[in-house]
Amino acid sequence: MTRADGTVGRQVRVLMRRDIALGRTFVHAFTRADRSLFTALAGGRPLLDPVLPRLSHAADHGLLWWGVAGALGATRGRRRPAAARGLLALGAASLLANGPAKLVFRRDRPPTHTIPPLRRLRRDLTTFSFPSGHAASAAAFATGVALDAPGAAVPVAALAATIAFSRVYVGVHYPGDVLAGVLLGVGAGLLTTKVMPRRPWSPARAAPASAWAPALPYGDGLTVVVNTRSGAGHHAELLAVLRADLPKARVVEVGPADDLDTALAEAASSSRVLGIAGGDGSINTAAQVALAHGLPLAVFPAGTLNHFAADLGLAGAGDSVHALREGSAVAVDLGRADGISASFDRFSRLFVNTASLGGYPDMVAVREKFERRIGKWPAMVIALCWVLRHEPPFEVRIDDERRRVWLIFVGNGVYHPDGFAPTYRCRLDESRLDLRVVDADAPLARLRLVGAVLTGRLGRSRVYEQRTVERVLISSEQPGALPFACDGEVTEGVERIVVAPSGARLVVYRPRA
Repeated sequence: MTRADGTVGRQVRVLMRRDIALGRTFVHAFTRADRSLFTALAGGRPLLDPVLPRLSHAADHGLLWWGVAGALGATRGRRRPAAARGLLALGAASLLANGPAKLVFRRDRPPTHTIPPLRRLRRDLTTFSFPSGHAASAAAFATGVALDAPGAAVPVAALAATIAFSRVYVGVHYPGDVLAGVLLGVGAGLLTTKVMPRRPWSPARAAPASAWAPALPYGDGLTVVVNTRSGAGHHAELLAVLRADLPKARVVEVGPADDLDTALAEAASSSRVLGIAGGDGSINTAAQVALAHGLPLAVFPAGTLNHFAADLGLAGAGDSVHALREGSAVAVDLGRADGISASFDRFSRLFVNTASLGGYPDMVAVREKFERRIGKWPAMVIALCWVLRHEPPFEVRIDDERRRVWLIFVGNGVYHPDGFAPTYRCRLDESRLDLRVVDADAPLARLRLVGAVLTGRLGRSRVYEQRTVERVLISSEQPGALPFACDGEVTEGVERIVVAPSGARLVVYRPRA
């Protein structure tokens, strides 16, 4: 070693020792300040004895947040997926805070002899103190809710802050433990966007078509067909809005014994504008009738999921009423599926959202069963696992290539995000299709697929294919027809099918941006 090398080595060691000394000085100063603040807060004058101790106990094992999630899930709109995201973030934060983080730092709990007896917890905790698992869970849940439902997040965040403060107040955590838990929880909440992407707040873009959509301030010339079988069947509020805000509109209720196609055809024959109140399946039927009669369509979201209405930016009946009053509308693409059914009859179907083959219709059914309670992404994982467990793969020819697959999804327009949980579109007038296929031939395909979904890396998985096409031909290469669905409605199986943009555009009312 040269003299220069020895000099450089000594300088490096001196710098390292200085940095270590500075780090130790900072840690000691932080620890002193942390303990002083703890003494001031935990040993101070009573504030909310014994409310805070009981509230702190209610958050044990995340039980309080499960209750809040249940309350949010019982409402409508974005609060349902917000509750699911909050629980997902809570699980991740709790696992990290109460597992590896505590084992790494191994900080002892604060002494409790200075805590007034009335505010102490019933039993002393024996686990490590840093970071606070309660604060991490509270911050994670609040962050998850805020990402999807900022309005609902305000009271949730206030409750989360109270829970975090209560851990110091009852004497089981230092303020630094709580701060670290909050930071960990916020990070866990933000990380949920990697596996559970958010729907954008702005609606999908589409070409304006107001010239084809008359303004109907009082609803004269409008007939709204209400499918009372859609959604949960609670349509009293919708009917009240229609009768109050569009008094001259004609409202036709379709019950379980009535035929929706007939009601729509009769309504279209005597109206200037056709209206439909229902879910995506009802909108699919109404779109075909409106297009056949050359009428604009007014959509009143009344289904369970309302994907098409969400892409249009219609949060409720009030948005549709506003668009009708000002004569604001857009022209959107429709997909078209032409083929041969299982009975070897030719058929043609239009779709506003998606068409699918193979196990995808069953996956949609399983997903929708759980989606109302736990949100789309968790329900999609459950549905995917169910399909891969119970549905056999099938042989098809996609264009000129023979494939062995589990699922085929075809979207009317490009869907986002990447992966097999497509949620929203950025445009409704692209005249392109979104083709997604899950391959069954790759080694360990099922395990790799589920792992890719759970880690948010499905777009990079070799068992999954996604591309944009202008047309796709799919034919069965095995005995028996393939299950087929349009806009979530399962139809007769198919032997051969061609899917392409229809070439026609549907005029649909929606408010101006």
